[in-house]
Amino acid sequence: MSPIAHWLQVGMISAVVLFAGGNLPWSPILAAEPTPTAPCAAPPFRHFDFWAGDWDVFDVGNPATPVAHARVDLILDGCVLREDYQGTDGHQGQSFTIFDTTRKVWHQTWVTNSGQLLVIEGKFESGEMVLSGEDHAKGALVRGEWKPENGNVREIAATTTDGGKTWKPWFDLVFKHAAATSAVDNPRPSVADDQKIIAALDTEYQAAVKENDAAVMDRILAADFMLVSSSGETYSKSDLLAEARSRRVHYERLDDTDQTVRVWADTAVITARLTEKGTDDGKSFDKTVWFCDTYFRTPAGWRYVFGQAWLPSPKAR
Repeated sequence: MSPIAHWLQVGMISAVVLFAGGNLPWSPILAAEPTPTAPCAAPPFRHFDFWAGDWDVFDVGNPATPVAHARVDLILDGCVLREDYQGTDGHQGQSFTIFDTTRKVWHQTWVTNSGQLLVIEGKFESGEMVLSGEDHAKGALVRGEWKPENGNVREIAATTTDGGKTWKPWFDLVFKHAAATSAVDNPRPSVADDQKIIAALDTEYQAAVKENDAAVMDRILAADFMLVSSSGETYSKSDLLAEARSRRVHYERLDDTDQTVRVWADTAVITARLTEKGTDDGKSFDKTVWFCDTYFRTPAGWRYVFGQAWLPSPKAR
Protein backbone atom coordinates (compact mmCIF):
# COMPACT_ATOMS: atom_id res chain seq x y z
CA MET A 1 0.00 0.00 0.00
CA SER A 2 1.32 3.45 -0.88
CA PRO A 3 1.90 6.00 1.92
CA ILE A 4 -0.95 8.17 0.56
CA ALA A 5 -3.40 5.26 0.43
CA HIS A 6 -2.43 4.22 3.96
CA TRP A 7 -2.96 7.76 5.24
CA LEU A 8 -6.42 7.96 3.64
CA GLN A 9 -7.44 4.59 5.08
CA VAL A 10 -6.35 5.55 8.59
CA GLY A 11 -8.18 8.86 8.35
CA MET A 12 -11.44 7.17 7.24
CA ILE A 13 -11.29 4.61 10.08
CA SER A 14 -10.69 7.37 12.65
CA ALA A 15 -13.68 9.33 11.36
CA VAL A 16 -15.98 6.30 11.58
CA VAL A 17 -14.90 5.49 15.16
CA LEU A 18 -15.39 9.07 16.37
CA PHE A 19 -18.77 9.44 14.68
CA ALA A 20 -20.14 6.11 15.92
CA GLY A 21 -18.77 6.21 19.46
CA GLY A 22 -20.12 9.55 20.71
CA ASN A 23 -22.93 12.08 20.54
CA LEU A 24 -20.74 14.95 19.45
CA PRO A 25 -21.63 16.48 16.09
CA TRP A 26 -19.31 15.46 13.28
CA SER A 27 -16.49 17.90 12.55
CA PRO A 28 -14.05 17.83 9.63
CA ILE A 29 -11.24 18.53 12.16
CA LEU A 30 -10.88 15.10 13.76
CA ALA A 31 -7.60 15.50 15.62
CA ALA A 32 -4.61 17.76 15.67
CA GLU A 33 -1.95 16.59 13.25
CA PRO A 34 1.52 16.38 14.82
CA THR A 35 3.94 18.91 13.40
CA PRO A 36 6.49 17.04 11.28
CA THR A 37 10.04 17.34 12.49
CA ALA A 38 12.87 17.72 10.01
CA PRO A 39 14.97 14.55 10.17
CA CYS A 40 18.23 16.50 10.60
CA ALA A 41 17.05 19.41 12.74
CA ALA A 42 18.78 18.26 15.94
CA PRO A 43 21.84 20.32 17.03
CA PRO A 44 24.49 17.66 16.16
CA PHE A 45 23.45 17.84 12.49
CA ARG A 46 23.99 21.61 12.40
CA HIS A 47 27.58 21.76 13.71
CA PHE A 48 29.11 22.02 10.24
CA ASP A 49 26.67 24.57 8.80
CA PHE A 50 29.34 27.29 9.08
CA TRP A 51 31.05 25.75 6.03
CA ALA A 52 28.03 26.20 3.72
CA GLY A 53 28.47 29.05 1.26
CA ASP A 54 29.97 30.31 -1.99
CA TRP A 55 33.72 30.67 -1.42
CA ASP A 56 36.93 31.84 -3.00
CA VAL A 57 39.77 29.75 -1.58
CA PHE A 58 43.25 31.07 -0.79
CA ASP A 59 46.49 29.69 0.59
CA VAL A 60 47.01 31.36 3.95
CA GLY A 61 50.52 32.34 2.85
CA ASN A 62 49.21 34.04 -0.33
CA PRO A 63 45.93 35.86 0.39
CA ALA A 64 45.99 37.83 -2.88
CA THR A 65 45.62 35.02 -5.41
CA PRO A 66 42.80 32.44 -5.18
CA VAL A 67 43.74 28.80 -5.63
CA ALA A 68 40.16 27.61 -6.11
CA HIS A 69 36.48 28.38 -6.02
CA ALA A 70 34.31 26.21 -3.81
CA ARG A 71 30.58 26.01 -3.33
CA VAL A 72 29.27 24.14 -0.31
CA ASP A 73 25.53 23.50 -0.28
CA LEU A 74 23.18 21.90 2.22
CA ILE A 75 21.25 19.23 0.30
CA LEU A 76 18.77 16.42 1.03
CA ASP A 77 16.70 18.47 3.49
CA GLY A 78 19.82 19.82 5.15
CA CYS A 79 21.18 16.39 6.06
CA VAL A 80 24.22 16.50 3.74
CA LEU A 81 26.89 19.07 2.89
CA ARG A 82 27.98 18.84 -0.74
CA GLU A 83 31.22 20.58 -1.70
CA ASP A 84 32.10 21.41 -5.32
CA TYR A 85 35.78 22.41 -5.52
CA GLN A 86 37.24 23.93 -8.71
CA GLY A 87 40.99 24.53 -8.47
CA THR A 88 42.67 27.14 -10.64
CA ASP A 89 45.20 24.45 -11.62
CA GLY A 90 42.46 22.22 -13.09
CA HIS A 91 42.13 20.09 -9.95
CA GLN A 92 38.43 19.39 -9.36
CA GLY A 93 36.73 17.53 -6.55
CA GLN A 94 33.50 16.96 -4.70
CA SER A 95 32.86 15.88 -1.15
CA PHE A 96 29.77 14.69 0.69
CA THR A 97 29.65 15.14 4.45
CA ILE A 98 27.01 13.81 6.85
CA PHE A 99 26.51 13.23 10.57
CA ASP A 100 26.06 9.49 11.08
CA THR A 101 23.53 9.45 13.91
CA THR A 102 23.95 5.71 14.43
CA ARG A 103 27.64 5.96 15.33
CA LYS A 104 27.59 9.63 16.43
CA VAL A 105 30.42 10.55 14.05
CA TRP A 106 30.85 12.90 11.08
CA HIS A 107 31.69 11.19 7.79
CA GLN A 108 33.12 12.71 4.60
CA THR A 109 33.79 11.10 1.22
CA TRP A 110 36.00 13.07 -1.19
CA VAL A 111 36.48 12.26 -4.91
CA THR A 112 38.42 14.08 -7.65
CA ASN A 113 38.78 14.33 -11.42
CA SER A 114 42.07 12.43 -11.15
CA GLY A 115 40.41 9.35 -9.66
CA GLN A 116 41.35 10.03 -6.04
CA LEU A 117 39.20 8.79 -3.18
CA LEU A 118 39.52 9.83 0.46
CA VAL A 119 37.23 8.78 3.32
CA ILE A 120 37.63 10.60 6.64
CA GLU A 121 35.61 10.65 9.85
CA GLY A 122 35.63 12.39 13.20
CA LYS A 123 33.84 14.75 15.54
CA PHE A 124 33.00 18.38 16.22
CA GLU A 125 35.20 19.41 19.12
CA SER A 126 35.81 22.79 20.77
CA GLY A 127 34.23 24.69 17.87
CA GLU A 128 36.21 22.79 15.20
CA MET A 129 35.35 19.94 12.85
CA VAL A 130 38.18 17.39 12.99
CA LEU A 131 38.12 14.49 10.50
CA SER A 132 40.84 11.93 9.80
CA GLY A 133 41.42 8.76 7.81
CA GLU A 134 43.81 6.83 5.63
CA ASP A 135 44.98 8.22 2.29
CA HIS A 136 45.81 5.03 0.39
CA ALA A 137 47.36 6.99 -2.50
CA LYS A 138 49.88 8.64 -0.14
CA GLY A 139 50.26 5.67 2.17
CA ALA A 140 49.62 7.98 5.10
CA LEU A 141 47.04 9.05 7.63
CA VAL A 142 45.53 12.49 7.05
CA ARG A 143 43.75 14.88 9.37
CA GLY A 144 41.64 17.86 8.38
CA GLU A 145 40.43 20.64 10.65
CA TRP A 146 37.73 23.20 9.77
CA LYS A 147 36.86 26.18 11.95
CA PRO A 148 35.06 29.51 11.50
CA GLU A 149 37.44 32.47 11.59
CA ASN A 150 36.38 36.13 11.31
CA GLY A 151 33.49 35.31 8.98
CA ASN A 152 35.65 32.98 6.90
CA VAL A 153 36.47 29.28 7.23
CA ARG A 154 39.97 27.96 7.85
CA GLU A 155 40.88 24.44 6.69
CA ILE A 156 44.16 22.94 7.84
CA ALA A 157 45.40 19.49 6.81
CA ALA A 158 48.35 17.41 7.98
CA THR A 159 49.72 13.93 7.29
CA THR A 160 51.57 11.29 9.28
CA THR A 161 53.39 8.11 8.28
CA ASP A 162 54.29 6.94 11.79
CA GLY A 163 50.83 6.30 13.18
CA GLY A 164 50.30 9.82 14.48
CA LYS A 165 53.53 10.32 16.43
CA THR A 166 54.57 13.19 14.19
CA TRP A 167 52.47 15.25 11.79
CA LYS A 168 53.62 17.21 8.72
CA PRO A 169 51.65 20.17 7.27
CA TRP A 170 49.84 19.37 4.04
CA PHE A 171 47.93 22.58 3.26
CA ASP A 172 46.47 25.60 5.02
CA LEU A 173 43.52 27.26 3.29
CA VAL A 174 41.07 30.04 4.03
CA PHE A 175 37.59 30.15 2.47
CA LYS A 176 36.39 33.72 1.88
CA HIS A 177 32.89 34.63 0.75
CA ALA A 178 33.01 35.01 -3.03
CA ALA A 179 30.88 38.18 -3.11
CA ALA A 180 33.32 39.97 -0.82
CA THR A 181 36.50 38.84 -2.56
CA SER A 182 35.20 39.51 -6.06
CA ALA A 183 34.36 43.10 -5.21
CA VAL A 184 37.41 43.95 -3.10
CA ASP A 185 40.26 41.48 -3.48
CA ASN A 186 39.63 40.50 -7.09
CA PRO A 187 38.08 43.36 -9.10
CA ARG A 188 36.87 42.38 -12.56
CA PRO A 189 39.68 42.72 -15.13
CA SER A 190 39.31 45.18 -17.99
CA VAL A 191 38.58 43.93 -21.51
CA ALA A 192 42.19 44.68 -22.46
CA ASP A 193 43.45 42.59 -19.53
CA ASP A 194 41.12 39.72 -20.47
CA GLN A 195 42.37 39.84 -24.06
CA LYS A 196 45.97 39.52 -22.86
CA ILE A 197 45.03 36.62 -20.55
CA ILE A 198 43.20 34.74 -23.33
CA ALA A 199 46.00 35.29 -25.85
CA ALA A 200 48.60 34.01 -23.38
CA LEU A 201 46.40 31.08 -22.37
CA ASP A 202 45.84 30.01 -25.97
CA THR A 203 49.56 30.29 -26.71
CA GLU A 204 50.25 28.16 -23.62
CA TYR A 205 47.72 25.59 -24.84
CA GLN A 206 49.31 25.35 -28.31
CA ALA A 207 52.73 24.88 -26.69
CA ALA A 208 51.30 22.09 -24.51
CA VAL A 209 49.86 20.36 -27.59
CA LYS A 210 53.24 20.56 -29.32
CA GLU A 211 54.97 18.95 -26.30
CA ASN A 212 52.15 16.43 -25.67
CA ASP A 213 51.80 17.93 -22.18
CA ALA A 214 48.50 16.37 -21.08
CA ALA A 215 48.64 17.96 -17.61
CA VAL A 216 48.61 21.53 -18.96
CA MET A 217 45.97 20.64 -21.55
CA ASP A 218 43.81 19.11 -18.80
CA ARG A 219 44.03 22.33 -16.78
CA ILE A 220 43.00 24.60 -19.66
CA LEU A 221 40.31 22.45 -21.33
CA ALA A 222 36.76 22.54 -19.95
CA ALA A 223 35.23 19.23 -18.93
CA ASP A 224 32.65 19.43 -21.75
CA PHE A 225 35.13 20.68 -24.37
CA MET A 226 34.44 19.90 -28.04
CA LEU A 227 36.66 20.32 -31.11
CA VAL A 228 35.46 20.22 -34.73
CA SER A 229 38.34 19.56 -37.14
CA SER A 230 38.75 20.88 -40.66
CA SER A 231 37.53 17.49 -41.94
CA GLY A 232 34.36 17.64 -39.83
CA GLU A 233 35.45 15.14 -37.15
CA THR A 234 34.67 15.89 -33.52
CA TYR A 235 36.89 15.33 -30.49
CA SER A 236 36.20 15.56 -26.76
CA LYS A 237 38.59 16.53 -23.98
CA SER A 238 39.27 12.89 -23.19
CA ASP A 239 40.10 12.22 -26.87
CA LEU A 240 42.73 14.97 -26.95
CA LEU A 241 44.26 13.97 -23.61
CA ALA A 242 44.48 10.33 -24.72
CA GLU A 243 46.24 11.39 -27.92
CA ALA A 244 48.74 13.52 -26.01
CA ARG A 245 49.50 10.70 -23.57
CA SER A 246 50.03 8.25 -26.42
CA ARG A 247 52.67 10.63 -27.90
CA ARG A 248 51.61 9.39 -31.31
CA VAL A 249 51.92 12.85 -32.87
CA HIS A 250 55.32 14.57 -33.03
CA TYR A 251 55.47 18.24 -34.03
CA GLU A 252 58.39 19.95 -35.70
CA ARG A 253 56.41 23.15 -35.85
CA LEU A 254 53.18 24.35 -34.26
CA ASP A 255 52.68 28.10 -34.11
CA ASP A 256 50.00 30.65 -34.89
CA THR A 257 49.90 34.08 -36.46
CA ASP A 258 47.25 36.77 -37.10
CA GLN A 259 45.88 36.23 -33.61
CA THR A 260 42.74 38.20 -32.75
CA VAL A 261 40.89 38.10 -29.40
CA ARG A 262 37.38 39.41 -28.78
CA VAL A 263 35.75 39.44 -25.32
CA TRP A 264 32.07 39.73 -24.42
CA ALA A 265 31.63 39.67 -20.62
CA ASP A 266 32.41 36.05 -19.66
CA THR A 267 32.91 34.74 -23.21
CA ALA A 268 35.97 35.18 -25.40
CA VAL A 269 36.67 34.12 -28.98
CA ILE A 270 40.15 33.90 -30.47
CA THR A 271 40.94 33.41 -34.16
CA ALA A 272 44.36 32.76 -35.70
CA ARG A 273 46.21 30.99 -38.49
CA LEU A 274 47.91 27.82 -37.25
CA THR A 275 50.84 26.17 -39.04
CA GLU A 276 51.43 22.49 -38.26
CA LYS A 277 54.28 20.26 -39.37
CA GLY A 278 55.29 16.85 -38.04
CA THR A 279 54.35 13.18 -38.07
CA ASP A 280 51.22 11.36 -36.99
CA ASP A 281 51.88 7.69 -36.29
CA GLY A 282 54.89 7.92 -38.61
CA LYS A 283 53.03 9.70 -41.43
CA SER A 284 54.21 13.22 -42.30
CA PHE A 285 51.89 16.23 -42.35
CA ASP A 286 52.46 19.88 -43.20
CA LYS A 287 49.42 22.13 -43.29
CA THR A 288 47.99 25.49 -42.35
CA VAL A 289 44.52 25.90 -40.86
CA TRP A 290 42.46 28.73 -39.47
CA PHE A 291 40.96 28.09 -36.07
CA CYS A 292 38.34 29.73 -33.90
CA ASP A 293 38.54 28.97 -30.17
CA THR A 294 35.93 29.89 -27.56
CA TYR A 295 36.85 30.45 -23.92
CA PHE A 296 34.46 30.91 -20.99
CA ARG A 297 35.16 32.58 -17.66
CA THR A 298 34.58 30.27 -14.67
CA PRO A 299 35.09 30.92 -10.94
CA ALA A 300 38.39 29.04 -11.31
CA GLY A 301 39.53 31.07 -14.35
CA TRP A 302 39.11 30.97 -18.14
CA ARG A 303 38.51 27.55 -19.72
CA TYR A 304 38.75 26.47 -23.37
CA VAL A 305 35.26 25.14 -24.20
CA PHE A 306 34.99 24.91 -28.00
CA GLY A 307 37.33 24.86 -30.98
CA GLN A 308 36.76 24.78 -34.73
CA ALA A 309 39.37 24.52 -37.50
CA TRP A 310 39.02 24.95 -41.24
CA LEU A 311 41.37 24.94 -44.20
CA PRO A 312 42.05 28.24 -45.96
CA SER A 313 40.85 28.63 -49.53
CA PRO A 314 43.36 27.66 -52.29
CA LYS A 315 43.93 31.33 -53.12
CA ALA A 316 44.65 32.18 -49.48
CA ARG A 317 47.30 29.46 -49.29
